[in-house]
Amino acid sequence: MNKVAVLVVDDEQSLRDFVSRNLQKRNFEVHTAANGLEALAVFNANRIDLVIMDLMMPHMDGLEAIRQIRQSSVTPIVVLSALEEEHHKVQALNLGADDYLTKPFGVSELLARVNAVLRRAQWSSSPTLTKRLARGDFVADLERHQVTVRGQPVELTPTEFELLVYFMKNTNKVLSHEIILQRIWGPEYGQEAEYLRVYIGRLRQKIEPSPSTPQHLLTERGIGYSFVI
Repeated sequence: MNKVAVLVVDDEQSLRDFVSRNLQKRNFEVHTAANGLEALAVFNANRIDLVIMDLMMPHMDGLEAIRQIRQSSVTPIVVLSALEEEHHKVQALNLGADDYLTKPFGVSELLARVNAVLRRAQWSSSPTLTKRLARGDFVADLERHQVTVRGQPVELTPTEFELLVYFMKNTNKVLSHEIILQRIWGPEYGQEAEYLRVYIGRLRQKIEPSPSTPQHLLTERGIGYSFVI
């Protein structure tokens, strides 16, 4: 069985070494790069299962590298950054990052985030005998991980797929931010409301006839979201 291959991208060699050493101890295969340009070259030349990406780097920053990776791949990306303002997190998530960890961080926190992202990337929800889920114009094939909306296929990342399927399984229910985060992102989460805002916005762009006036994926102010048919 192949090891999980992780690409660690940071212009600080001490941090690359720290992250690489701790991942290798846990049997990950680790590749490294010092900037976005190097990262793209390594990513395109190797089978990479997870990218850990700094944002502020020379030659090509992390945001541009994320944008280019997302043009052709849904490989999960965890950002490690000293930038802790919410708008930096939202910008990275909007470009396709799956998680955002602020420096400094501990080994246990890093490993928890890595494992949570990899768990979501396996396209696996809880075991079910149902292979097809239909709610109105929305149909999800749980084996092929495909969704059609109003008869048209919709391309979703693993996290987007899990999120939409969870809403479809809970049609017409009001779900709190915390419950959604813990169900989709994992038990380590619960306070990352900006993650939901970004992912709900991305889903609306893909499934709503008019994303600015959603008919199905509704905001329940002060509580969370609901999916209605």
